[in-house]
Amino acid sequence: MSETARVSLTLNGEPRTVEIGAGRTLLDTLRWELDLTGTKECCAAGECGACTVYLDGEAVNSCLVLAAEADGREVTTIEGLGSGGRLSRLQEAFLETGAIQCGFCIPGMVVAADALLRETPRPTLDEVLQGLSGNLCRCGGYTRICAAVLRAAGAADVTG
Repeated sequence: MSETARVSLTLNGEPRTVEIGAGRTLLDTLRWELDLTGTKECCAAGECGACTVYLDGEAVNSCLVLAAEADGREVTTIEGLGSGGRLSRLQEAFLETGAIQCGFCIPGMVVAADALLRETPRPTLDEVLQGLSGNLCRCGGYTRICAAVLRAAGAADVTG
C-alpha cells in the first residue's frame, strides 16, 4: 500500500483538494490529478523552465516542488493568468508577435515573463533576456518572445 497525502491549495483563485501519492511533484499533480495541462514537463530537473508556475506569488519550477509542499498555499498556472475568460495582456502579446511556435516552452516562458514584469514593469531588452534566462526555447524563438514581453510592457517592438 502506497502512502498518500491530502493537499488543499488555492489553485488559480479556487480552493481545491486532491489526494496524491506522497512523492508526487506539483507538476504531475497539476497535469494528471487536476487536469491543468498548460504547464509542461520537459526536463524534470529544473533546467528548462517549461513547468514554471507561481507558488505564493513566486515563480518556481513545479517539477522540483513536491505537491505536498503546496498544501495551504496558492498556486497560479498559465491557465490562471488571464481573468474573466480573457487572456492577460502578456498572453495576447505573445500571440500578436508570433512568439508561439511549437508552444511547448510558452506556458513557462509566459509565467516567467509575467514574474519579470511584476518586478520590473518597464524592462530593457537585457533585463528581459536575464529574466527569461531560466527558460529554454528549443525552436529558437527568442527574438519574438522578447518582443512579446516588451510589447506587453508598452515598449517599442524589437522583432528584427
